[in-house]
Amino acid sequence: MRTPLTGRRALVTGASGGIGGAIALSLARAGAEVVLTYSSHRDDAEAVGRSIRELGGRAPVVRSDLGTPHAGRELVELVTADVGPIDVLVANAGVGRQATWEQVDDELWDQTFAVNVTASWQLTRAAAPGMVDRGFGRILYVSSIAAITGGVIGPHYAASKAALHGLMHHMATRLAPSGVTVNAIAPALIAGTRILPAGAADRPPIPIPVGHLGSTQDVAAMALAMLTNPYLTNKLITLDGGIHPS
Repeated sequence: MRTPLTGRRALVTGASGGIGGAIALSLARAGAEVVLTYSSHRDDAEAVGRSIRELGGRAPVVRSDLGTPHAGRELVELVTADVGPIDVLVANAGVGRQATWEQVDDELWDQTFAVNVTASWQLTRAAAPGMVDRGFGRILYVSSIAAITGGVIGPHYAASKAALHGLMHHMATRLAPSGVTVNAIAPALIAGTRILPAGAADRPPIPIPVGHLGSTQDVAAMALAMLTNPYLTNKLITLDGGIHPS
């Protein structure tokens, strides 16, 4: 039976994390061949790969340190050469070490932007031309509600995630005529993620109107809806239990 992404190839960065792994699984269930990347949690990425293979799909697992120069471009080149052209790009890998504004030095700022912004741009720049040539492409940036509210992790994290929104708006309008959509999803307070502040499961740092944390499956369901809708582009979707009205 044909599924929405049958015959498509997806690259999910940060697939060793809770959100990345859940999105990768949802893409596989939708018929895509999924390539998974990780930086330092190989076992978690391999576990996601095994789950996808149990569904009957392929799931190559690739290590990539997206904080190093040119890593995003080199990753796309590697995947394209070894597996094939990328139709769906989920730029999910991110870092967010909690720090007050007084504690954020240039090194932390640059490291955060390297992974959260520069790598996302390099991935897009390398994958988009092929998508344009084939007349089909889906790009999704995993942002955060912190980009809108400032969040609780720190200015480096909030600013890096906000930068993704500008990138999304610029690229979406230019790629849309070629059948390529570009969107961003901004989750907040999602259980099962390493970015969740300590103790947040029992005592969230801010009230959540729905009364509970979100799940990685909640994020994956929304991400899949965005990635399979050809009429949705240039949109930031917040998924935060009602924290921020939009």
